[in-house]
Amino acid sequence: MNDTVPARTGGCRRLSPPALGLLAILAAGCLSSPAALAGKEVGAYVQRNLVSDGGVPAEHVDPELINPWGIALTATGMVWIASNGNSGSSVYDGLGNPLHSPSLAVDIPGGSPTGIASNEGADFALPCPDGTVDPAVFIFATEAGVISGWSYRAGETKAIAMVDNSQGGAVYKGVAIAANGNSRFLYATDFHGGKIDVFDNVFQPVTLPAGAFKDPSLPAGFAPFGIHNINGNLYVTYAKQDSDKEDGVAGAGMGFVNIFNADGRLVRRLASRGHLNAPWGMAMAPADFGPFSNHLLVANVGDGKINAYDPASGEFKGEIRGTDSRPLAIDGLWGICFGNGVRDQPTNALFFTAGPAGANHGLYGRIERADGLLAAGRAAPLQTQPGEQPLGGAKAGEPALQKVKASEGGDGEKPLRNEDGALLDAQGQGQQDNAAGQDTNGTLNIHAPKTPD
Repeated sequence: MNDTVPARTGGCRRLSPPALGLLAILAAGCLSSPAALAGKEVGAYVQRNLVSDGGVPAEHVDPELINPWGIALTATGMVWIASNGNSGSSVYDGLGNPLHSPSLAVDIPGGSPTGIASNEGADFALPCPDGTVDPAVFIFATEAGVISGWSYRAGETKAIAMVDNSQGGAVYKGVAIAANGNSRFLYATDFHGGKIDVFDNVFQPVTLPAGAFKDPSLPAGFAPFGIHNINGNLYVTYAKQDSDKEDGVAGAGMGFVNIFNADGRLVRRLASRGHLNAPWGMAMAPADFGPFSNHLLVANVGDGKINAYDPASGEFKGEIRGTDSRPLAIDGLWGICFGNGVRDQPTNALFFTAGPAGANHGLYGRIERADGLLAAGRAAPLQTQPGEQPLGGAKAGEPALQKVKASEGGDGEKPLRNEDGALLDAQGQGQQDNAAGQDTNGTLNIHAPKTPD
């Protein structure tokens, strides 16, 4: 039986404050001791729920995290997450601690962001209010067919629409940056159009040779879904289109993975059907990720499982499993990526996003080797079920998120920020942002402008 992969989540139901508090109590402190983990760790992995909107147990609660998709890491140690359900982007560190306050609100034209690409180059410039230009720090793709760039200088509270293909019916599900020769280009998967749109480093469309980003053997009805730059090549996942060609269809064997050069030439088909089930997220595992070291990991939206493939042969090698030997299945799984070694983001920790319960809720977490946690003497997080009271949990009435002190500055001084818009101290280190002097949930809210009905 096939189901439609949920995507748009406008009008999501929110839990009441008492319900959020209860889930926070259930989630906080749910850890198992190293002794309890012993004997179960070899070849196993542990899932840790860092942040949720309250719909599932997690260590932090952020009501604005709804159906997150793409993940982007910055050199300053920030994890930016595109929250599709509220047209926003939440910012955390590798432990789920919030790094921004709601006072920094950024409008994204079109809303419903999906993929997010981090730009560390000097290209993809955005116009600034003073007449200069500034490179985009992040580039967002949206299901409305709009691609926007954001930098703090270009628009402190507004992403700049640089591509608008909404009239042509484009539904962008993913975005990536890759180099082709001496220039870099932007690639976006148009799921509705069944194609990959390419733009140069000034956001102008590029006309590709006939056959670029085409796979003649791809069955009819499958369209580019996710796209990721892995070692300079573009890895593209394919999902089955629903009847209106706007969302993917879930089902066993519903998926393919291709590898292309940056010029659109098909290198080869890596994976076909089998364990694929509406795949979207992908990441190459490092050399210290246990039995799946140096394997390509592919995240299924359809069943929430993460498959491992030999990157050379494409042979299926298994699924990421927990200490109970069962595959980890994360409801509504979307993006995955490994840490960059900054701000509690180990390079062998796999970070993920998900939109549980039909994309009506949100989850951000990490997956690590169980034997690595045991060797480090660290407790392994357990997944509690509704109604369970974990040991060491937060007491009733305690806040789900730690309150942070308001930023202090001299008379008439403007807080110093880095290129991501984060507050910095005198030594240039990131600080909790709360310029308004209010308790903060640490979310950078990026709201879609309202459009006429």
